[in-house]
Amino acid sequence: METPNRARRGRTVPQPGTVAEKQAATGGPDPRAPLAELYRALSAGPEGLETAEARRRLTTYGPNELRRQRRRSWWRELGRQVVHPLALLLWVAAALAWVAGTAVLAVAILVVIALNALFASAQERQAERAVEALTRYLPRHARVRRDGRWQEILAAELVPGDVLAVAEGDRISADARLIDGLVEVDLSALTGESQPVYRSADAPSSAGGPTEAANLVFSGTNCLSGEARALVHATGMRTELGRIAALSQRVGREESPLEKQVRRVAWLIAAVAVGAGLVFFPIGVFVAGMSISDAFTFAIGLLVANVPEGLLPTITLALAVGVRSLARVGAVVKRLSAVETLGSTDVICTDKTGTLTENKMRVVAVRAADTLLDPAPGPGTRPDAALCALAVAVTACNNAHVDSGDPTEVAPLRFAADLGVTDPDHAGRRAQFRFDPKLRLMSTVDEEAGQLWLHTKGAPEEVLRRCTSVIRADGSERPLDEAYRKELDAAVTAQAGQGRRVLGVARRRLTTVPAGRADAERELTFLGFVAMVDPPRPEVPEAVARCHTAGIRIIMVTGDHGLTAAAIARQVGITRGEPTVITGAQLDRMAANELRHLLGERRDVVFARVSPEAKLHIAEALRANHEVVAMTGDGVNDAPALRRADIGVAMGRTGTDVTREAATMILTDDNFATIVAAVAAGRRVYDNVRKFIVYIFAHLTPEVVPFLIFALSAGTVPLPLTVLQILAIDLGTDTLPALALGREPAEPGLMNRPPRRRSDKVVNAPMVIRGWGFLGLIATVLVLSGFFTLLLRAGWTPGAPTGPGTPLHDAYREATTMTFLGIVSCQIGTAFAVRTEHASLRSVGVFSNRLLLRGIAFEIVFAALIVTVPPVQDVFGTRPPEPAMLALLLAFPPIVWGADELRRAARRHRHQRRSLI
Repeated sequence: METPNRARRGRTVPQPGTVAEKQAATGGPDPRAPLAELYRALSAGPEGLETAEARRRLTTYGPNELRRQRRRSWWRELGRQVVHPLALLLWVAAALAWVAGTAVLAVAILVVIALNALFASAQERQAERAVEALTRYLPRHARVRRDGRWQEILAAELVPGDVLAVAEGDRISADARLIDGLVEVDLSALTGESQPVYRSADAPSSAGGPTEAANLVFSGTNCLSGEARALVHATGMRTELGRIAALSQRVGREESPLEKQVRRVAWLIAAVAVGAGLVFFPIGVFVAGMSISDAFTFAIGLLVANVPEGLLPTITLALAVGVRSLARVGAVVKRLSAVETLGSTDVICTDKTGTLTENKMRVVAVRAADTLLDPAPGPGTRPDAALCALAVAVTACNNAHVDSGDPTEVAPLRFAADLGVTDPDHAGRRAQFRFDPKLRLMSTVDEEAGQLWLHTKGAPEEVLRRCTSVIRADGSERPLDEAYRKELDAAVTAQAGQGRRVLGVARRRLTTVPAGRADAERELTFLGFVAMVDPPRPEVPEAVARCHTAGIRIIMVTGDHGLTAAAIARQVGITRGEPTVITGAQLDRMAANELRHLLGERRDVVFARVSPEAKLHIAEALRANHEVVAMTGDGVNDAPALRRADIGVAMGRTGTDVTREAATMILTDDNFATIVAAVAAGRRVYDNVRKFIVYIFAHLTPEVVPFLIFALSAGTVPLPLTVLQILAIDLGTDTLPALALGREPAEPGLMNRPPRRRSDKVVNAPMVIRGWGFLGLIATVLVLSGFFTLLLRAGWTPGAPTGPGTPLHDAYREATTMTFLGIVSCQIGTAFAVRTEHASLRSVGVFSNRLLLRGIAFEIVFAALIVTVPPVQDVFGTRPPEPAMLALLLAFPPIVWGADELRRAARRHRHQRRSLI
């Protein structure tokens, strides 16, 4: 039984709280300081802490947990949604419907408000979800040295100064400095690199970032092999994992471009509607001589006519359709407005491994003896003695299997299998010298047919340094002179310059198993090298080319080596020449303005060996340059950058829970090509939103003008349209065709135009002119011609009474019905007209949008019910016009559509002439 070191613990226990309070305030000591200095700074020792002292420190530092920001209450979230400008307009519409005596319509509008608010609220709280996911990276228990013995405690009770046991299979509970031992750990959650790394207590301190220090381990990472003791120096939010959690919470979600534009449009419409009512009410009373009741009716009608009640639900439903269509191509979008944001993407910042590449290493070139085989030999090749010896060596000096293991280890095994060297069971292995990160070598001692061999593989320069001979093609050996060393160095450099990972391979004949590594790895015979690549996904070059055509810049931001990243960038077409490679260390030294200037030059840039802050700074710099940024990521370290980007894209297969929670979009196939497909879908959704906004705006003019005629004529012209009929149009006949326009196929050349600027408005002057001025004006002339034709045929003269009980009342009801049906008829022509913004309707197919055809059929049936069903007639004040007048309505759709088709043809002709000049 171990006896506690009382003297040491007596010297290292501080006065209650003093040292702990100081460390808690300053964020902790430098873990890369000499171990003796770290012990002093933490007032700790190799025997750990006493339980009483650990409890005092737990009070000072707090639990070893990731703190979450306090959530806003659900009712506040809901309240924020119901006061959105468009929701406020719907409230006004509901109130007016109630005042007008149509309780059913009022209730229907309130249901729309509630559903929109509930749906929008469900998309919030992403920052706290990311922190909740981070907590899953912390184990529940830890083994520590307390009171002179090893104890199992809750991981939440770890404090700085604890001595922590780290063993194979453990998830590390805190940031710690190794005291003794050697472990292999997976840091991918923090660094984004898939390769395991070795951490040794004897490793020298690094001048780079904390995660580069070879004697430190971190909270939330996994120990893959080995065992060690470690001194805890940071817990909870002071760990690297906690720092990322803090970054994720600080980075808030901003409104998307569409959300901002819809808010502006909503306020604009509200201002126009309210302003028009306030201006024309006194004009109607004091100038036109209207009665107060007539003026009030006019004001309400003007307000309702200006409010597009169906706009908010139509946008919401259109975006929801976009979300479903993206899910079918492998992109799960968590926020509706992100669909539109995708369409305005200027820059895609993408990782390399798994996104651009297949995440599968493959041997592409081999050098054995004096022969370079590029490409590497495939199945059925009869290897010479040198190539066979190399295949045997990479198979023996390996701990993976052909179908499982580290990709860097699996690739040589598959290459050897192609040459007929099978996956080993290592029955003849007599010793193993594990991969040493300092030496960058691995060696095994293997018995083959009664003969002992040392097989070594690793960094080519390290292998060559230990070689004194080289194999010939026939298997014999010759001395390795200086000239041949230079030739081999040049060959290795050439492979590395192509972004290939190169492993040197050597062997040595033995008589006995060496006692130590230094005695084993000497006087080796160089067998050659294998060069491997993680091949790009075959669909990526085409996707990259589509991005270039669409004016979208691609920036590689990866944790991999710059040479490899640059080579992949060239292979897939991201860069057209030699890119500027910026390492994480260089980026850390850059001022914010320097980074903005570098990115603003729009040159080919590759960022390599980046840190969590580096990815965040890149996203912030691009946004400061007014660019819409999509950022990919899969590790915990990517979460803050993903939240800061306009579109955070997480990997569905290889990504962590943290990134999936922090991201806006999740790729189920981890494929860059899916991002490009999502951008195209986003552009299509944005175009379609603009189409149905024009569609809705085109009917505001024929709804507003009748009330202006009523006011300016001082009531001598009766209202051509009633308030309830307007509501029937805006909430009934408008909605399904507008929604169907949200499913409109993409126009030709969608990905041949540059991204729109962040400052571009979703509603611009050409749209207003087309909707209110062109299509709306044509519809107004048509519907008013129908209204006046029917009244005049009945003998009406200006000022003649048309109210209930008068001879002209039935004719008046027919005339207002004619106005109502005229607007519905013009809606059909407008729906076909707005299907394209530039191209002809024939180019996209007249009947290609079947949902629109169904929407138009519903529109006709709905209008027919309002006009022909007696109980509904009484509510809406309708009366069927005579057949001759109904036949006149058949001409309205082709007139509206035809006029816009001619306008677009003239516009295309002007563009063609300009391009020829």
